[in-house]
Amino acid sequence: MKTAQQLIAEAKAQVTEVTAREVQDALARGEALELIDIREQNEWSLGHAKPAQYIGRGVLESQIESKVPRDARVVLICASGNRSALAAKTLQEMGYSNVASLAGGFRDWVSTGGEVAG
Repeated sequence: MKTAQQLIAEAKAQVTEVTAREVQDALARGEALELIDIREQNEWSLGHAKPAQYIGRGVLESQIESKVPRDARVVLICASGNRSALAAKTLQEMGYSNVASLAGGFRDWVSTGGEVAG
């Protein structure tokens, strides 16, 4: 049996993590990427990264295919980077080949000056 922390550590070891600054810089350069916020609806409603679209973690697997092609560059964002790491691992298993987790999550997005909406 594994603890939540063990599962998160395993996921982080198996997925790419990018920083908020790296994502902000990529967007500023006009690079194509899909920033997907997977937090709960109430978290999203309090504020979110301006360029992000919302697909809650609970429905990610069932909704992602209709919204984001498998060959797209995808960056998942949650509050701190734990849920997004787990979700990135799942998307890899679904065939998404260019998926990453935002290390530090929305907290780091805000602390590095990322644009916020909501």
